[in-house]
Amino acid sequence: MSNFVLSSETRNKLLGVATPTIATALFKRGLRNQFIQDVHPLSQKKANMVGQAFTLRYIPAREDLNTLEVFRNPEHPQRAAVERCPPGAILVMDSRKDARAASAGSILISRLQVRGVAGVVTDGGFRDSPEIAALDIPAYHHRPSAPTNLTLHQAIEINGPIGCGDVAVFPGDVLVGDNEGVIVIPAHIADEIADETVEMTAYEDFVTEEVLNGATIIGLYPATSDAPKIKFAEWRKQKGR
Repeated sequence: MSNFVLSSETRNKLLGVATPTIATALFKRGLRNQFIQDVHPLSQKKANMVGQAFTLRYIPAREDLNTLEVFRNPEHPQRAAVERCPPGAILVMDSRKDARAASAGSILISRLQVRGVAGVVTDGGFRDSPEIAALDIPAYHHRPSAPTNLTLHQAIEINGPIGCGDVAVFPGDVLVGDNEGVIVIPAHIADEIADETVEMTAYEDFVTEEVLNGATIIGLYPATSDAPKIKFAEWRKQKGR
């Protein structure tokens, strides 16, 4: 597990950065597979989800070991993960991209919200999805799924490396989720990615204004001459950015 601790400064920067911008910054560093595939927000949120990964891994259920009786055990990995995921972290579940049975439901997600967890992500599905969508906590899944997790998923490990939507997620990695999806930033480069993408966002906002006012993208996006860079510097002064 990473020893990296997400600072409030880096968290605040990432709250205002879009996942496509982060994807480009990661691509520059050779990281091409960081956007979690086929995972969508249950509802639109005004602010990004930002936090470090706390993971839960499911394996295919074995029927003799995965009965309703397992929930009597307070150390059952699914229940324990909900109670141990740190405030400010994001619970990320490896459900093997199988949404035929739920990864969790509204009661567990409500508990995460009350405990101050920053978000929840699964590459499977949630049950009670209308209720989860109405919560304040950001939640991402593939699609709704009514059957209990026990039907197909056996919770087996907390806070080890997992795969979620074809992306490797290590405990402590930084996740950013917006209304488009979720991207994973390796912990050791989270600070520099935050710094770079804040600058990229400012330039992209400038470019958007220019394009909407009729400017060509040639030479502007990307900036391949000094003229747009000079104009951008003036724009930043005017905007206080």
